[in-house]
Amino acid sequence: MKAFALSLAATMLATPMLAMPLAARTIMVAPGASDQETLQTALIDAKPGDTVRLAAGRYALVDGVSLDVAGVTISGAGPGKTILDFTRQKGEGEGLLITSNNVVIRDLAVENAKGNGIKSKGSDGISFVNLRVEWTGGPKSTNGAYGVYPVSSKHVLIDKVFVKGASDAGIYVGQSQQIIVRNSRAEGNVAGIEIENSYDADVHHNVATGNTGGLLVFDLPDLPQQGGHAIRLFRNKIIANNHPNFAAPGNIVASVPPGTGVMVMANRDVHVFDNDIKDNAGNGVMIVAYQSAFTDKSYNPLARAIAVHGNRYAGNGGKPGFPGGAEIAGAMGGALPPVMWDGVIGYAPPTGGERAADGGVVIGDGPAFTLGLVMQGVPTTAARPALLATATALPLLPPRIVLPAAQEARAAR
Repeated sequence: MKAFALSLAATMLATPMLAMPLAARTIMVAPGASDQETLQTALIDAKPGDTVRLAAGRYALVDGVSLDVAGVTISGAGPGKTILDFTRQKGEGEGLLITSNNVVIRDLAVENAKGNGIKSKGSDGISFVNLRVEWTGGPKSTNGAYGVYPVSSKHVLIDKVFVKGASDAGIYVGQSQQIIVRNSRAEGNVAGIEIENSYDADVHHNVATGNTGGLLVFDLPDLPQQGGHAIRLFRNKIIANNHPNFAAPGNIVASVPPGTGVMVMANRDVHVFDNDIKDNAGNGVMIVAYQSAFTDKSYNPLARAIAVHGNRYAGNGGKPGFPGGAEIAGAMGGALPPVMWDGVIGYAPPTGGERAADGGVVIGDGPAFTLGLVMQGVPTTAARPALLATATALPLLPPRIVLPAAQEARAAR
């Protein structure tokens, strides 16, 4: 027995210290003469379970900062008090980059990042809570592309976030899975909130106003994750998204016409319901195929299994900005009906032949109309608009997204 005890003690002494759990620490950071070094050092020194707490004040940063340690919370004194100021940033990268799992960023602001504001890449369990990301010099194509930008991430929570001035999308979730975007506001961006090439998302109780386009759900070719599906947009306020498009030329959102409330493109199993959609000069809801030529053999450019129902509309469609839109509006009495589908049900894949949609567009709201374009790639100037009968039988909603309880608990603190 004595020999066993001695052996056990020797084994414990030989165990590396990192294998023994340490008490979580709070690493305090305050603005000063060397903000770049002070903040980045704190993020490097952090261990799982630690909180890096940023005191109130303005942090003058000349380069991006990053975190690659799991289980860390980065917390400020509030988005109006703790400000990471990247006005003097030299590089073109993110303001704050997260590449680790189970991270919470909360209660702070990022201003004038040369690239994206806050980005997570490859993170599982990433929470953005009570944040402000803003380009304070007004709308410019040279502003950063995305405000809050999780990409290739899982279990994504975006809650109480405000973004203004992004030259692409204020809140952008790309190639990710299990997503909740809630209680947030996107204002004065090209796209307010965009879900792209992603699976299983709930976007609810948000405000998108003063953008070029309010809420966008896209699926694009030539990306590692394709086949975006199971997206619910509900209980949002999508109001007066009529800002001139200031995206850089060649960007996919540069083609989004001003006045777009909701735009669903080339996605599957998307439900748009119980939203307030008003005063968008172009379309209340626009459902379209991807229009450009493509060479990706696995890509499906059609919108399919889309359901629009139970929304409230007012003041939309008086000045559509897409090619031929004014003429179509004139032919329909001066304004477009609230819901528009391009009517595309087939496409010619790069492998040859033709393929048809594998699920229909179901519209329970009225009045609605189709452009009757039939085949992918036909320009809207060739439209043959016609009113659509509204549906009474609607498909089942996809399941509600539920994030891990521990992630929700940390975000609620």
